[in-house]
Amino acid sequence: MIVEMLQTGFMQRALLAGMMIAVVTSTLGVFLVLRKLSLIGDGLAHASFGGIAIGLLVGVNAYITGLVVAVLGSVGIHRLMERAKAYGDSAIALILSTGMAVAVVIISYVDGFTVDIFSYLFGSILMTSRLDLAIIAVVLAATVAYTVLFYRQLVYYSFNRELAQMQTNSRMSQDIFIVLIALAVVISIRAVGILLVTALVVVPPLTALQVAESFKQALIYSVTVGVTSMVLGIMLAYVLDLAPSGVIVLVMVGFFLLTQIYELS
Repeated sequence: MIVEMLQTGFMQRALLAGMMIAVVTSTLGVFLVLRKLSLIGDGLAHASFGGIAIGLLVGVNAYITGLVVAVLGSVGIHRLMERAKAYGDSAIALILSTGMAVAVVIISYVDGFTVDIFSYLFGSILMTSRLDLAIIAVVLAATVAYTVLFYRQLVYYSFNRELAQMQTNSRMSQDIFIVLIALAVVISIRAVGILLVTALVVVPPLTALQVAESFKQALIYSVTVGVTSMVLGIMLAYVLDLAPSGVIVLVMVGFFLLTQIYELS
């Protein structure tokens, strides 16, 4: 069955997309968890729901409108934390609520949910297209390049914000980071849907930080857990005929529980 599964085009695209998404979210997630901004993925996903609803309403590619709103939401959270002196969770809650409110109004205007809305809420990675793969690949390349180029600033910012702000190109690195987070959230919606995006951003890094002894180890372990969970989740969902998004997240949680058992032993 496994050989047959791997020979199908839609499974090949799903696995490839899943692995690339996992690398992006697991890498950026480490920095978010250490900055105590774990819920920003959830906030941006729900904010992008408003953009997706707008796209479906006006007949524009919903991922594009969702991406625009996610980027604006990410910038909004950052600015609120800097200028309005809002705590991270408060800023996230404000942006999340605004996006969801817009989505609810639009959905009620068009008289309820549609199949399209359902797929965005719960994910549809088995429906990944070649265009989706191309977009995800671009985001992956940008994330890897950014992490390599600004690694020192990212580490400083995760542990000492004041020191990080004294570094060269600090402002630019943070602006790029904000955009990458929004991109990561939007491509993750294809894999697990709006309701479970947070798991991709938080669970692998959280698992890695339980056992890692250095920052680089945390990054490596996080990516390993993310990619392995994605592949196992997609394959198990196919074999058991279950929703891939839920299985992927449960596998991730399973790895986290294993680290807790290891710590207790």
